[in-house]
Formats: sequence, structure tokens, C-alpha cells
Amino acid sequence: MEATETLFEFVQQQSGKLLEQTLTHTGLTFISVLLAVAIGVPAGICITRKKRLAAPVLGFAGIMQTIPSIALLGFMIPLLGIGPKPAIVALFLYALLPIIRNTYTGISGVDPTVTEAATGMGMSRRQLLMKVQLPLAMPVILAGIRTATVINVGVATLAAYIAAGGLGEFIFGGIALNNTNMMLAGAIPAALLALLFDWLLSLIQHINIRKARKTLYALPFIFLLLSSFYLLPDTYSGKMLAGFTPEFMGRKDGNLGLKSVYGLHIRTLVISDMIMYKAAYEKKLDVISGSSTDGRVKAFDLVVLEDDKHIFPPYYAAPIVREETLQKYPELEPALNLLVGTINDSIMTELNYRVDYLKQNPEKVAKDFLVAKQLWKPAGNGAKGSIRIGSKIFGDGYILAAMYKMLIEGHTGLAAVTKTGLGGTKIVFDALVNDQIDMYPEYTGTGLLVLLQAPQQVTDSIIGDSRKVYDYVSAAFEKQYHIKWLQPIGFNNTYALMMRRTAAKELHISSISDFTKYVNQQ
Repeated sequence: MEATETLFEFVQQQSGKLLEQTLTHTGLTFISVLLAVAIGVPAGICITRKKRLAAPVLGFAGIMQTIPSIALLGFMIPLLGIGPKPAIVALFLYALLPIIRNTYTGISGVDPTVTEAATGMGMSRRQLLMKVQLPLAMPVILAGIRTATVINVGVATLAAYIAAGGLGEFIFGGIALNNTNMMLAGAIPAALLALLFDWLLSLIQHINIRKARKTLYALPFIFLLLSSFYLLPDTYSGKMLAGFTPEFMGRKDGNLGLKSVYGLHIRTLVISDMIMYKAAYEKKLDVISGSSTDGRVKAFDLVVLEDDKHIFPPYYAAPIVREETLQKYPELEPALNLLVGTINDSIMTELNYRVDYLKQNPEKVAKDFLVAKQLWKPAGNGAKGSIRIGSKIFGDGYILAAMYKMLIEGHTGLAAVTKTGLGGTKIVFDALVNDQIDMYPEYTGTGLLVLLQAPQQVTDSIIGDSRKVYDYVSAAFEKQYHIKWLQPIGFNNTYALMMRRTAAKELHISSISDFTKYVNQQ
């Protein structure tokens, strides 16, 4: 059994990636704050002159900040696609309120006797603003900029969800893998950045304004310099860019295996499975991790690269169930086994295509399939008990969970409740072990490499034989966790690297080794 990795060891191993994420995170924060200052300060000045505009302007900025950050990013995707553009716009909108409000409050709070005296001395409105109101309001305005900066450092962690990079990559990866070290490697630097920027801006806020005009004039250029940090990773990285899901980044049969077995070292972005395939199609990513039966492979004309060094084991799907649940409800296993042999790779690809690309409801897709196979029956009264079905946050998981719910309710006297979208492998498996769910569909390769973390010699001896992999994980799960693997459904949903078919043909790439060779020659 391998020793548990410490946070220090993780940070040391990922120091290069951590530096890249920190630079990207800093750049995203200050690009958005710079834009917010450029728009927010003039807007704040304007509403001090035209009071009737104050309520609608501040109201709009307030509404923008009340929208949940992940929802705001989601709204931006249809308008601006994925990547830095929607992230910067969302962060800009979040930063507006404190800057506009503090500018308005600061100028409005200037003592009227001072402004009257300045006017009496013959100052124009412009002179009054530049020489009296803004200098006196500057500490309040800088307080707003401080607040906006700290807010954006935190919200910018969500930019990783839409492939804009930043420290959220480690946070999302850690959540997907239930890896505390990975989460902390993203969360701690983000917190430190917020504290650092707040402290630096507080120093500027409290200096004597009359003695620090040069510093204030230099502030926009400092923000512009910090904004340019977003571009730095592009200057020292190769031209090729990979998009990997959070879970894939931390798996032996994922990015770790690509590095150790293939020697593939490529700049990567953590990206949600929901937008990853489209990003490859739109040429924003050159290669992505994916599932061989995902319907979007066909929809976006992607090609799966041959795994010629065999880091991806067989991934045959099967329900895994707590033994005490099967003992309590012996009628459950025969009902679940009705699905055995009914779904092959092409059928699963078609079902995933309907859910992931055509956006059909997983329950409808599941019911249509069961009806076609004459397996669907109306639900009973469910008086005998209830089965809790979990799933990961992937299309096939939603579909299979819906199928199992219908089979249980139609072929037994049991009720079923689905708890879908539970995240990555470690999260949903922990829910099963801790009796928060009774079953969920899992894959033999994931059980072998991620959950059991089988020794290398064992993996090497069985990885080419799907039956041996199934027998090994079945026996080990029963012994270690008292969890039973039922019979495989029939399809092999293997992990894969994929790229645009046109690009693969143009570059003469057909395997992962070919791709690695091309990347290393750049």
C-alpha cells in the first residue's frame, strides 16, 4: 500500500502547474477589476451629477451581484462561448457594485462647505472634481476597489469550470476525487492572493493623497501589468492545449498515466464534461479526455486515439450494491440483472447522444429503451421498502440510474429514489460505503485503478482481459467493502484521448504515442 501523499509533496510535484494557475488567476482578477474601475468610477461620478440615475444604476449593479456566480457564468456561455471571455465579463459584472457605490458615496460625502468654497474661488466643475472631490473621496473609492478585488479572487476560482483556468482547477479536481491535498493546493493560494491584494491596496488607501499622486497615477498601469499575467502561461507553453475533466487529471488511468507511461507533458485546462466536446469542436482545445461511448464523439466528428501502451483498462459497466441491501431484498438482484446483455457499445453511444447532444430527458430515453426491449412495467406501490440509487455526473450515469429505478419499481414491490449527479468516483463511492445510497453503476477499470488502486504487477497481469479484471474487482470489493458487483451490462465505456478528425488526419496522428511525439517535437 502506497504511503499517503502530504500537501507539501503534492505542491512540490505540481509546482509548475500551481505557478501557471496562480498567474492565470491573478490575470483574470485584475483584467476584470481594471475594466470595472474604467466603467465603474465614471458611472459613479455620473450619478453624483444626475441623481435620478443613481437608483437604476446601483440597482443594476446590485442585481448582477445577487446572481449566483456559477449561474452567471452559465448565462455567459451561450453568448460568449467558453474560455476567458465569459469569465472576464462575469467577474467584471461582479466587481461593478462596490466600485460604483463607493465612488458615488465618496463624492457625495464630501463636505458641502468645501465644495462651496472651491466654487467660490472660481473653480470649474471639472476642476472641482479633479482637485477637490476625487482626492477627498479617494480613500472610499479605493476601499471599493479593495472589496471588488477580494470578491473577484474568490469568484475567479469558478472560471476553471468554463476552461478559463486559474486556481479553481485544483479545487474542482480535488472535489471530484475527494482529494483534500488537491483542494487545499487551490484553495490556500486563492486565500493568500486575496489577503495579499487586500493588504497592498490598503497601503495605498491609507497613504497621504497629496504626497502620493504619482502612485495613484501609476495604479492603472500596475493593474494592467498584473492583468497581463493571464498571457504568461501561453508564452512558455507549447502550442497544443488539452482539456481534461477534474477526475481525469488525478487518475492513474488519466493524466498521471499519460505522463508516466507515455511521457506526455502538455499544457492542460480543467474543464467540465458538459462543454469539453464542443470546445474541441470549436478549436479551443486540441485534445480532450472523453468516454468512448459518449454520443458527442460522433456529433462533433472527433476521433479516438489508439491507446497503444494500454493505460486504459476495460471499463465494463455493472451495478454495484451493498450486500446488506441484497440480503434484505433478495428480489432486487434479479430485477437489476434484467439489463444484462441488452446494451452494447453502439447502443450506449446512441443513448448518450440523445441525452448529451439532443438534450433529451434521461428518464424519457431510459423508458423508451426499456419499452423497446419489453422490460418496462408500471411502477408498483413500493410498500416493501425503498432503494437509493446514485450516479456520477455523466450522461450514462443518469440514464442507467433511471433504468434501474424503473426496473426496480416495475419488477419488485420496492420503491426507488435516485440521487444523481453526485460528482466524481470517490464521492459517489464514499456515499455507497457510508450507507447514504444502496447502489450505483460503476466501471470495472475504475474499480481496479481508482478505488482499489491495485498494485502495478496485478494491473499488468490482468489489464488485457476484461473477465479477469471483473473477477478481481468483484472479489476484492466483496472482501474489503462488502459490496457486490452484479453481472456487467455489456458495454465498454473506456476512457480515451480524442481530437478533431480533421486535425488528426492533417497531423498524421492515430495513436497516443503519435500525439506525444508531435507534442514533444514542438
